[in-house]
Amino acid sequence: MRTLAISSILGLVAFSSLAFASEDQIELKQGPGREAVMANCVMCHSLDMIQINSPFLKRGQWEATVNKMRKVMGAPISDDDTAKIVAYLSKYYGID
Repeated sequence: MRTLAISSILGLVAFSSLAFASEDQIELKQGPGREAVMANCVMCHSLDMIQINSPFLKRGQWEATVNKMRKVMGAPISDDDTAKIVAYLSKYYGID
């Protein structure tokens, strides 16, 4: 029984390491506003959230999402950074 518990713990640690290792592979597109995204968004979630949502969101939806992060979730994003983030996400990860 003890061996099973130790094996389970080691498996969980290995899986967690793989999950964090894959985060290093996510690279946002270069462009104006990227720094604001990197400085603000990754404080609360991984970069893959941007890529996962990109096939579905237009500019207004990215703006609503960023405002939700500020007003509902309490993300400390300045008005200036909000504009940069929305412009960046709309241009590089938005749909027309």
